[in-house]
Amino acid sequence: MTVVPVVIVGAGPTGLTAATLLAQYGVECLILERWDSVYPQPRAVALDDEVHRILARLGLRDEFAAISRPHRGLRLLDRNMRVLAEFQRDVEPGRHGYPQGSMFDQPELEAILRQNLKQYDTVTLRGNTEVTALTQEAGGVRIDFTDTATGEHDVVRAAYVLGCDGANSLARASIGASMQDLGFTQRWLVIDVVTEADLGQWEGVHQLSDPARAGTYMRIGKTRYRWEFQLTPGETADDFRDIAQLHPLIARWTGNIPVGELEIIRAAEYTFRAQVADRWRDRRVFLLGDAAHLTPPFIGQGMCAGLRDGMNLAWKLAGVLDGTLPETVLDTYEIERRHHARAMIKLAKFIGTAMTAGGEVGNLIRRAVAPRLHLVPGLTDLATDSQTPPLHRSDLVIRPRLRRTLAGRLCPNATVDGDRRFDDVAAGRFAIVTSHEPSPTQRADIERRGALLITAEPGSELYQWLRTGGARVAVVRPDGTVLSAGRQLRACH
Repeated sequence: MTVVPVVIVGAGPTGLTAATLLAQYGVECLILERWDSVYPQPRAVALDDEVHRILARLGLRDEFAAISRPHRGLRLLDRNMRVLAEFQRDVEPGRHGYPQGSMFDQPELEAILRQNLKQYDTVTLRGNTEVTALTQEAGGVRIDFTDTATGEHDVVRAAYVLGCDGANSLARASIGASMQDLGFTQRWLVIDVVTEADLGQWEGVHQLSDPARAGTYMRIGKTRYRWEFQLTPGETADDFRDIAQLHPLIARWTGNIPVGELEIIRAAEYTFRAQVADRWRDRRVFLLGDAAHLTPPFIGQGMCAGLRDGMNLAWKLAGVLDGTLPETVLDTYEIERRHHARAMIKLAKFIGTAMTAGGEVGNLIRRAVAPRLHLVPGLTDLATDSQTPPLHRSDLVIRPRLRRTLAGRLCPNATVDGDRRFDDVAAGRFAIVTSHEPSPTQRADIERRGALLITAEPGSELYQWLRTGGARVAVVRPDGTVLSAGRQLRACH
């Protein structure tokens, strides 16, 4: 029987991200994927600058820039296409070194993720493979799978299994986990269109608050556009697969463009749900991505959450496998990620409800309130800031309960060495960021522990970040999250 340290079930963005990060630490992985190649249909279309950092960490900074385009934020429209409110995002690099939001085509992203993975000889990707059983045994997991092309059955054994196998996860079923419903279910039509014509629309997300049919529009590529419309009872995607049937829905944006210049790539029905698995781990099997959580798409965090899962878990698992970290650190994965994912799902649910619910009464309220939202102190910043909540307290996030702290938040990807940014310099290691000079003894201790010392010079971005957070020293984990922060090095080292 073949034995590998890690088996990853599923080669979507989450699985490919986790595999690449593990490969960067020299961990051997086997990815088992049911499809032979990239799944051709576009699904996720947006990510924020925090997740953009993860793609850069994978080595895809330039490749992703070539297939993506910054988006300018969100417009809330009424049924007559009148702008009720606009929340603009900065398309220039911000605290993380990238635009606050980017649009992309998921098949193109998966293609560059797969191509990038080929440089690592420690990773094997096997397609046309259906995993049929996961069985936990002493010291490992038995994985049974079938080659869907030949029907041949095979078995492999792994020290750990990462279940990145989507909403209908076999990995989730194998550990007896179930999805907890957070009380949001809506049926939507998702349409992807290709056209060489220029629609001439604002380069951001348009949210149509029409009580008759809520909708969303966004441009995701040079020639690719997406619309999403809430379905009414009795309607299905089959009612809109022909451009003549679809055109009345999208004509508000396409104007006088002839229907012959609009090609439907996909018209599919999706049920938007808000769900979180009741547990994300059983011994040596972990759940990541849609296997662990499902979110409505209103803040573009579905795929982002999966990549965050991979970033959180990979360095911990690599440390356990090479003996530099105790196995107990793996307990922090669910503690940290489950609370964060749940908070983002609740935010998406709130935004979706606020934009689409209430019928005519809700529409009247939005028309009255939305144009004045910019007058509410802090609301514009909340709507446009891409910063997500801090991670929950754990053994790797040392946060006091009643005092504000940087712990649990991402360290800015600031310029620290000429034109090099924090992530390039830290390169997946622990880092000590300090605004005062450590003693020779402290320096020696930092070097002995294998951590990187970064001095935040007065006036620099990192210096201001420490000062705003009431700290002079921060310990930053390999995933960029602050483990602890304080006034003295000895207090957080």
